[in-house]
Amino acid sequence: MDSIREKVMNATGITCFQRKVYLALLDVPAGTTITYGELARRVGCRSAQAVGQALKRNPFVPDVPCHRVVASDGSLGGYNGEREGERLERKRRLLEEESNKRLLWK
Repeated sequence: MDSIREKVMNATGITCFQRKVYLALLDVPAGTTITYGELARRVGCRSAQAVGQALKRNPFVPDVPCHRVVASDGSLGGYNGEREGERLERKRRLLEEESNKRLLWK
């Protein structure tokens, strides 16, 4: 088991739901994205908003990469509870960097 997965598994102060969301997000490869709705489905939840709230409280950033989660229309959506500004630009930069690295790995 890798260390971040182990850290999430053994963490106190997070809910079972948050743990499920964070662990599922670790399965999303670098350079790719997933929607809030799809992540919700993967953890057996019908609420994309609940997933968004769990990610807003993610204490494992950047190791649990919530920047890989986007809105259903493909837009970046919120990041750390914000819909615009510096943090959203950071999300955009992180995704671009991962995409560029992924192209280099191929």
